[in-house]
Amino acid sequence: MPARLFRVATDNGSEYLVERDGRVCTVDGDIYGSWTDGALRPQGLAGARILAPVVPSKIVAVGLNYKAHAAEQGKPLPAEPLIFIKPSTSVIGPGDAIRIPPGAGRVDHEGEAGIVIGRTAYRVPAARAGDFILGVTCVNDVTAREIQRREGQYTRPKGFDTFAPVGPCIAIGLDPSDLAVECRVNDEPRQASSTRDLIFPVSELVAFISSIMTLLPGDIISTGTPAGIGPLAPGDTVRVTVGGVGDLVNPVEGESP
Repeated sequence: MPARLFRVATDNGSEYLVERDGRVCTVDGDIYGSWTDGALRPQGLAGARILAPVVPSKIVAVGLNYKAHAAEQGKPLPAEPLIFIKPSTSVIGPGDAIRIPPGAGRVDHEGEAGIVIGRTAYRVPAARAGDFILGVTCVNDVTAREIQRREGQYTRPKGFDTFAPVGPCIAIGLDPSDLAVECRVNDEPRQASSTRDLIFPVSELVAFISSIMTLLPGDIISTGTPAGIGPLAPGDTVRVTVGGVGDLVNPVEGESP
């Protein structure tokens, strides 16, 4: 299994831990620069409150990047990546509640593999995309579906607070072109596919997006969701799993007016 970076709460804010070969150590240095394994943490991750692994300036999400998902939405395949931005204020971590806003109507899960940017990237050729990727994480692109269909836009239905669960870690050393992507709700399988089935692979996404906007360290490219999207309700528990990363688990709550 590759190394996995966890961001955990401390009395002074947060710090990173690295899990490698069954051992958990502190991180000495900057995960976006030079770092090494630090002191061994004998208790592992026990007792640690795991946070969203990054605080991105933006999540650049990709729509309709699996053929089967485009089909279930009744939409044609895009000729180039269809991108939109989820705000940083929508990000939550493992165990945090997805809150369904009053009057939002149907709210769906969308399990996705997220690519974490490790270096400032602008106009990066596809052949060099890997040089700018720190690792992979899980993303749930929560969407107020009725608002999306009514407005034909993406910002409001996908931008509510808590609509971007991310985590539980950043897995380093994975091949992002061949990762299983799954989503379960209350242990019921909803989505199951692989990044092998992406219409636009990760290298092309990095090149395309960085030709439009600068990607900063910690930014996330959410690569698209497979078929099988479905509704969430208060009381549900949703689990997004990406091979080699782990499980991102979040409860669902209703939000009072």
